[in-house]
Amino acid sequence: MRPRIAIPVPHSGDAAYAGRALPQYERAVELAGGEPVRIPLDLASADAQKLIDACDAILLPGSRADVDPAKYNSSRDPNTADPDLPRDAVDELLLRDAYHTRKPLLGICYGLQILNVHRRGTLVQHIESGINHAAGRAVPIAHSVQINSDSKLAGMANHNAASLERVPVNSSHHQSVDKVGEGLRIVARCPEDQIAEAIEGTSPDHFVLAVQWHPERSVDDDPFARSIFEALVQAAQKR
Repeated sequence: MRPRIAIPVPHSGDAAYAGRALPQYERAVELAGGEPVRIPLDLASADAQKLIDACDAILLPGSRADVDPAKYNSSRDPNTADPDLPRDAVDELLLRDAYHTRKPLLGICYGLQILNVHRRGTLVQHIESGINHAAGRAVPIAHSVQINSDSKLAGMANHNAASLERVPVNSSHHQSVDKVGEGLRIVARCPEDQIAEAIEGTSPDHFVLAVQWHPERSVDDDPFARSIFEALVQAAQKR
């Protein structure tokens, strides 16, 4: 039986974006051996929780929204996008469940940011750097990341013989971790400007990983991207 991976719909107010983005995450999970389970954003909390309870792991995808800066006691930068309150409410259910039941958790882009804020971290609201972190689909590779050799993420890269010094990634973000949240640590940075690009949980008995780039876009061609989703599914199977 394949482990069931809960994935919230990426955005409540942009159906076209959600319709393009969500299938990519679902396909990446399926290729890794998992069964994706969509969590709609318009369900009553009790109904959403029933779906979540039946899942074995959680994947928090990207979004066009930004986390409300009030959540980390900051005033709003003019470049910060509006929050998506329905997505925010479902993410809160998912994050509480992940930490209460020790379900494996993978965050991607916005998923990293909401995880960090949930754990009482803060965000850089708008990156001002010579590196274009928001290049997205305009280019196949936005920049590179340097991965800590003692991280779980490094093990995924080493398994596929990737260099830890300059791993090429595709990214679409304009925010990043500032103060890292409780029980998390930064395990990858962009070497040119030191922007945080990945975080991991510090508890050895709980799989928590989040990356600022978009591995779901390159699972067909990049073994390292596939290994990230495989690690989530394997952790779900072990649990």
